[in-house]
Amino acid sequence: MVDTATASAPQRRPVAALLLYPGLTLLDLVAPYQALGLSMDVHLVWKDVEPVADDIGVAVVPTTSFADCPEQLDLLLVPGGMGQVDVNGDEEVLEFVADRGARARYVASVCGGSLILGAAGLLRGYRAATHWIARELLAAYGAENVNERVVIDRNRITGGGVTAGLDLGLVVIAEMLGEEIAKITQLRLEYDPQPPFNTGSPEAAGARLAGLVRADSQAFVGQLGDIANTLPERGWGRARDALRV
Repeated sequence: MVDTATASAPQRRPVAALLLYPGLTLLDLVAPYQALGLSMDVHLVWKDVEPVADDIGVAVVPTTSFADCPEQLDLLLVPGGMGQVDVNGDEEVLEFVADRGARARYVASVCGGSLILGAAGLLRGYRAATHWIARELLAAYGAENVNERVVIDRNRITGGGVTAGLDLGLVVIAEMLGEEIAKITQLRLEYDPQPPFNTGSPEAAGARLAGLVRADSQAFVGQLGDIANTLPERGWGRARDALRV
């Protein structure tokens, strides 16, 4: 078996931090974690180290707290989830994300995690992706939505909804460690997607199915929009000065 950590003899394993929070979508976290963990030292970070329940009740145990998380990271990655309604306006979370994001070599997100990056002031002036139900919200954070699976803009790497997390993880590996390691990682994971239905995007699914999902998500998106509109009054969101690389 090929060792992805030594395939191109890197000097050290990069250090990554993945944000945890109550109500995150587990696949947003686990998909990139599975890819990244083969070649990087990964911290799962929350305010404390008590178990955190995802949006369907699965408990995830943080490996470190905000206070103990390394200050200098190679990668900060933020997942999305139904619980981010609380997180997007939580100043303790935003302070952590803004601080580590300004220092990190790369800043990444999956799904609605880009809205958390935006709330922390880290996407102003950047092109970014997010889940399709919330594309219009990126503008409130001074970001330009791009309808792509994974978007790279300087050191910001953002992914679309949920399953895009594995694509994003591989793209991050290619950017940080080279395509060879990324390709080996994809093969090790046997990532060869063959979805049973062609309904993975609103464009492919059609107006009727997209309308059903939009209707079901309307209240959630509305709450996120309300938060985005109030954050500038508190000095966050598009009002926040962010380091650009």
